[in-house]
Amino acid sequence: MAMNRRDAIKSFALMMGGAMVGANVILTGCAPEDQIVGLDFTPEQIAFLDEIGEAIIPTTDTPGAKATGIGEFMVMMVKDTYNGEQQNSFITGLNNLNKDFKSANNKDFMDATLEERTAFLNEMNQKASTSEDNEPKVIGMLKDLTILGYFTSEIGATQQLRFVEVPGRFDACVDYKKGDKVFAI
Repeated sequence: MAMNRRDAIKSFALMMGGAMVGANVILTGCAPEDQIVGLDFTPEQIAFLDEIGEAIIPTTDTPGAKATGIGEFMVMMVKDTYNGEQQNSFITGLNNLNKDFKSANNKDFMDATLEERTAFLNEMNQKASTSEDNEPKVIGMLKDLTILGYFTSEIGATQQLRFVEVPGRFDACVDYKKGDKVFAI
C-alpha cells in the first residue's frame, strides 16, 4: 500500500503545530482566494530551487532533497497553497537571493559550489533570525518547503526515516540507540 502524500503532508503540518507558512491551507484543503495568476516557473528556476533544497538537505549516505524533485514540490506548494502576499514574498525573496548571492560572490548561485551555497544560505538564515522585520522571510519558506517535501517523499520517508508501512501494536517504551532513525509518520 503506497503512502498517500496529501495525508502525510497534513500529518506533518499538524505535527509541526501548523508553524509552516500556508499550513492552514493544507489543513483545510482550500486554495487561497487571492493567488497570483501566472506563476509559471521555467525549468531553470525549478533547477535553482532544486539546488537550494540540496544545500539545505544535501546528499550524504542517503539521497538529498534534489533527488526528491524538491523544486517541483516547492512550485506546486507555492502555486496551490500560498496566498498572493506569500507568493509575492517568495518570488521577491528568490530574486533577491539570486541577486545578493551574485553581488557577494561575483558568480551566479548555479555556478557556485555546494559549500558556497550552503555558507550563503546559513548567513541568510542568521540574518533572518536576528532581523526585527515582520514580513515573511524567503529563507524560512525555503526551509519549511524543503523539510516538508523531503520527509513526505518516498525517499525521505523510507531512506532517511524508519518507515513501517502497517504499524503493529503500540509500544510506548522503545529502546533508543544513538544513531537510530526517527520513525516516519
